[in-house]
Amino acid sequence: MEVKPILLGVLASGRGSNFEAILRKQSYGYFARAQVACLIVNNADAGAIAIAKQYGVPHHVVLQREFPSKDAYEVEIVRLLKSYGVEYVILAGYMRIVGPPLLEAYPQRILNIHPALLPSFPGLHAQRQALEYGVKISGCTVHFVDAGVDSGPIIVQRAVPVLPGDTEETLSARILEQEHIAYSEAIKMVTEEPWEIRGRVVHFPQREPRESEGKKV
Repeated sequence: MEVKPILLGVLASGRGSNFEAILRKQSYGYFARAQVACLIVNNADAGAIAIAKQYGVPHHVVLQREFPSKDAYEVEIVRLLKSYGVEYVILAGYMRIVGPPLLEAYPQRILNIHPALLPSFPGLHAQRQALEYGVKISGCTVHFVDAGVDSGPIIVQRAVPVLPGDTEETLSARILEQEHIAYSEAIKMVTEEPWEIRGRVVHFPQREPRESEGKKV
């Protein structure tokens, strides 16, 4: 029996590096169910557009300045996502804080990736923040999106060393390599395995030991 795909809508603002990594994994058959249905950008010059064309993904340019309010802008994005049957929204370098229309349309169904090990260094210039603080380990975090800034429940994290002499550029490049792995891993997990959020913790029961395991009889 054919398994119904779980459709993804990607929101992007820039070059689309993570978007391309997801599409590459999709083309290799990495995902059993997840499938990118559309790309929506808020920047007519976004590099992600060329990537969408290369992979045959429908794309739309939606500019906030053409709407009377941010809510109206997001209502249009939701309309487009729903028209494709999107079930999960993937933020791939989307440089906007998600507002109520999107959050209410896709509760616990919006994913974001951040170039730091949250809850450390949320917001802009996370790599610079890490270097200035002097941490020895940094990395990336895939998380569900809530009303805060980089504050939603964590799905996947991958770590990298911070090396002597690192600059913002060299650390960013090292983290980006892990972002390309982590985002697809998180998408695969939430679309192929049962999961639930208890408190702030995302649980994947199939990955967790049963209570009886490890107990002596």
